[in-house]
Amino acid sequence: MPKTVAAIFDVGKTNKKLFLIDENYNIVYERSARFVETKDEDGDPCENLESLRSSVYDSLNQVFQLKEYDIKAINFSTYGASFVYLDEKGEPLTPLYNYLKEYPEDLKKEFYSTYGGEEKISLETASPILGSLNSGMQFYRLKKEKPEIFARVKYALHLPQYLSYLITGKAVADITSIGCHTQLWDFEKNEYHSWVSIEEFDKKFGKFTPADSSLGTNFQGHNIKVGVGLHDSSAALIPYLANFSTPFILLSTGTWCISLNPFNQEKLTETELKQDCLCYMHYKGKAVKASRIFAGNEHEIQLKRIADHFDRAAYIFKHLKFNPGMVLNLANKITENALLQTDFSINSGFPDRDLNLFKTAEEAYHQLIFDLVKQQVYSLKLILNEGVKRIFVDGGFGKNAIYMHLLATAIPDIEVYASSVSQATAIGTALAINDAWNESPAPTDIIQLKYYSAIQRSTQL
Repeated sequence: MPKTVAAIFDVGKTNKKLFLIDENYNIVYERSARFVETKDEDGDPCENLESLRSSVYDSLNQVFQLKEYDIKAINFSTYGASFVYLDEKGEPLTPLYNYLKEYPEDLKKEFYSTYGGEEKISLETASPILGSLNSGMQFYRLKKEKPEIFARVKYALHLPQYLSYLITGKAVADITSIGCHTQLWDFEKNEYHSWVSIEEFDKKFGKFTPADSSLGTNFQGHNIKVGVGLHDSSAALIPYLANFSTPFILLSTGTWCISLNPFNQEKLTETELKQDCLCYMHYKGKAVKASRIFAGNEHEIQLKRIADHFDRAAYIFKHLKFNPGMVLNLANKITENALLQTDFSINSGFPDRDLNLFKTAEEAYHQLIFDLVKQQVYSLKLILNEGVKRIFVDGGFGKNAIYMHLLATAIPDIEVYASSVSQATAIGTALAINDAWNESPAPTDIIQLKYYSAIQRSTQL
């Protein structure tokens, strides 16, 4: 008898994956693809939209031929922050512009002077000023610079909703995409910001649809449910929301270390925005306060600096064991630690340290992690609120015992866990529409946890 599954597309900037996930949330099939980027009319790199479209259809055609699986539903999660502009026939009118594309300064000034200034818009939309990464600004640019194309736009869909549209033919808008650093959503009024209506953009976003809903569709003779698509950052949070009700923070570590607090709906302050805080919207329509630091990137740069200085291979640090005695000695170096003046919004302070102060590469590396954890605590406290009892650390630093022990020591009143969910984004995307395809309730053992206890409380981080 065929196994009931959901087909989930997880589309990143680099890798595009298709998973088949069974009713117990085991990944039973995986297929991946990578496309060569193309260029837009300005010569800037961008996603190859045609390759992506073809890949979605080709992948589905292939898995629907697999006799051992009965595909009941399809859903999509992708990076957000970019629109696909469709004409009356559903054909893209422009390239999928890269969210890293430089934004014209004169247009930026025109927009903010028209609508009350950067501070006002940022506070009301919970979005730092990020240029093209504010996808609403991309649409504004299209209207101002290419009015003839704008006039032909029937729908402007964020990428997750475009992929859903390819299967359903229905244009929808989703809160996880609209509500994530787009400058489109008024978090206080819980509706599109007034400037969106003035520019008449809201008429082109499709029907506003709950992120956990699905549309009945016939795809090549198969009756299936199709989700509306999710922003990937919101999707990765869903397994945790499904498994834990006690307030927590998810610390997602990679190049960026992003702290996500789905239990803090306090309005963003001007100070928080200036320190790179923002709000996401999770799939149930609630704000998720977030802060971020570029700590993973700093770790890689400083790791290489340490390895070069001590003439050691960088890979040895992956297997370095936690040495509490070394940390205690470092903590007592008052002149190098307590008195170091650091702007944690920029870096941890370690780039300013003289490596000649350290006897060994191991000592220098412990100091690096010591400093990064101090910076991380600063970032966490920006969004930490009363009631949070746990912090889950996933990604690279969750596998680093030195980091995890020091973090647990730095916040002794909060339980600290290394967590892992295999393909969290894809699992979350399937969980969002669980009731549409799965007769069983969502399992409660998806997440693997490892608890870390603090070392001696006298250590001051």
